[in-house]
Amino acid sequence: MKAMIFAAGLGTRLKPLTDVMPKALVPIAGIPLLQHVIEKLKSAGFDEIIINIHHFGQQIIDFVESKNSFDIRIEFSDESDKLLDTGGGIKKASWFFDDSKPFLVHNVDILSNINLNELYLYHLKNNPEATLVCSERQTTRYLLFDQNNQLNGWINEKSGETKSPFPNLQPQDYIKLAFSGIHILNPSFIRYMEDFPEQFSIIDFYLSLCDKEKLTYFTPNNLKIIDVGKLNSLEKAEMFFK
Repeated sequence: MKAMIFAAGLGTRLKPLTDVMPKALVPIAGIPLLQHVIEKLKSAGFDEIIINIHHFGQQIIDFVESKNSFDIRIEFSDESDKLLDTGGGIKKASWFFDDSKPFLVHNVDILSNINLNELYLYHLKNNPEATLVCSERQTTRYLLFDQNNQLNGWINEKSGETKSPFPNLQPQDYIKLAFSGIHILNPSFIRYMEDFPEQFSIIDFYLSLCDKEKLTYFTPNNLKIIDVGKLNSLEKAEMFFK
């Protein structure tokens, strides 16, 4: 099975740590975030992984090579010249997903107890174009799903901004869920990216197509998830492994 790890971000919220290393190599419980994610993917049967790189990208390459690529196939998608955002990152790496099987995308700064095999089987059973792992955690930005678990829109509750291809969207009528940074896509879905620019958000991509294609969510029972994006989240992340 194939997967992609988003590791190209600048990690500005983790400064000063990211002044000398990429976010992917920030240690949690003595082990870099990237290693935590790779080992989780590998244990679930994902044995071919592509990692996008930008900030201190060579450090990531050197680290993976020092671990003998964790005895699986690991490739790199080089975004050194320009960060392509999440959608553009997948588009650039699309050559990797050539086996017509669904592939998983995982942010490097997300730690969770999710069973990735359960997620993959859920996607195969329901056969949407994409399955997004979501939760009911508090945030200011939510994805909006209808009663059939179908993505319909997005809202920023702080600003009141909404995004949806449905002109009469009423956010109060929908299930509000926070996106976790873990999702599964069908390779055939990438064909729509040909009409998108080099740099774009995967969420905006999903929102532009949710009236045409089946895009659903998956929320496992007792989900525990930590976004290791800020300095104040490091202690919580350490406790996650204790």
